[in-house]
Amino acid sequence: MIRIGRRIGVGFMGLLTIVMAQPAQATLPPTDGVTAVHHPAWSTHATIYEVNVRQYTPQGTFRAFERHLPRLRRMGVDILWIMPINPISHLQRKGTLGSPYAVSDYLAVNPEFGTLDDFRHLVATAHRLGFRVILDWVANHTGWDNVWVTRHPDWYLRNAAGDLEGYHYTDLSDHHQEVWADVIGLDYRRADVRAGMIAAMQYWLKAADIDGFRCDVAWTLPVDFWDQARAELDKVKPVFLLAEADTPEMQTRAFDMTYDWALYHLMIKIARGQANARDLAALYTAPPRRYPAGAMRMTFTSDHDENAWNGTDQELYGPAADAMAVLAATLPGMPLVYSGQEDANAKRLKFFDRDPIAWGKFPRASFYRRLLALKHAHPALTNTMAPGNLRLITTDNAHVFAFTRDLGRDHVRVVVNLSAESTRFIWPDGKARLLTGWGWAIVPWPPTLPR
Repeated sequence: MIRIGRRIGVGFMGLLTIVMAQPAQATLPPTDGVTAVHHPAWSTHATIYEVNVRQYTPQGTFRAFERHLPRLRRMGVDILWIMPINPISHLQRKGTLGSPYAVSDYLAVNPEFGTLDDFRHLVATAHRLGFRVILDWVANHTGWDNVWVTRHPDWYLRNAAGDLEGYHYTDLSDHHQEVWADVIGLDYRRADVRAGMIAAMQYWLKAADIDGFRCDVAWTLPVDFWDQARAELDKVKPVFLLAEADTPEMQTRAFDMTYDWALYHLMIKIARGQANARDLAALYTAPPRRYPAGAMRMTFTSDHDENAWNGTDQELYGPAADAMAVLAATLPGMPLVYSGQEDANAKRLKFFDRDPIAWGKFPRASFYRRLLALKHAHPALTNTMAPGNLRLITTDNAHVFAFTRDLGRDHVRVVVNLSAESTRFIWPDGKARLLTGWGWAIVPWPPTLPR
């Protein structure tokens, strides 16, 4: 009997013949049409890393973060998603420093981080090392003292009395409604608002040579605005756009990638014993939404919101954290790593105040390096939704999830134990195997992953 442990790479080639010789249960992510978005060629096998500049170093500056670039490149990061860099409003500010998502000037740099020249230097250095850089962009709302409030007071949403008020937000996951008191909403019924926002985005493409944007609460804005924005941005340079949304129609003509929240929430349930492999299989055989073929989804176990408001990896996943990261890195989509995950950061980083990451010896960096290297080495692990690329392997165990990713002659087989207990399961060859608690095996072919 073969024991499958927590290993990644080429250590289990004996399983390859078993998996490839047996038929898998044919599945594919059901799609609806084909995306018209032309993804930058560098994005189809890229990995992404979210940079929380404020909390990344004791200094909290661009220049201080820049010293981490070689380390992140060695880890296998391709795209740097940098949280908002604009100045933060003082009116209605939360905490001592305010939310980075309460912008006071779209064409300026937060002095907390440095200068425009410092940011340009960071982008240029990142480009020389092989990174792409996307900027977190807050198009839906601004801070109360944004320069537009005085220059263009008619650009804002107002209540029945004609007054500005905090933005009324509805959470997509549970329809919970709240008021974001530190920000005010823009009126996208107005053509001049749309033109002004697109011009501000174009400024950063020209002024700093960034490669695209991550668009905050993108689902709150009309899809036709994003379609328009994408067309205008691409006139400056081909861009990569990530929407904080899981809205399929946003990926028809506007966005390269949206959030895979369904997978994220299901992985938390699995880690807590509230779901199993059959629930995970159903996410792909009967998905809640159908996306255009060729679209990308972002797969993740954490980001700035989840860490700050919902919990650390230890809180959300406990001993299952690495197993969930394996799923996020090998199922269809682009894997995200958030600031501090490679160091097993064990605290919720504050959102409105300084709270630097206490960097140690990066105990999970080699783990992520191996995972991200798989993405680069194997065409089968494409970021795009490709019918026929994902096939589930049927086992007789509700806690064992197994699948194959195929593209041409390239194949990657993955099996993960979704429970804390060692468990036996039957491979399609009829032979029993033993999988350790929260253990996995990844079997690529050809075996090109570097040791």
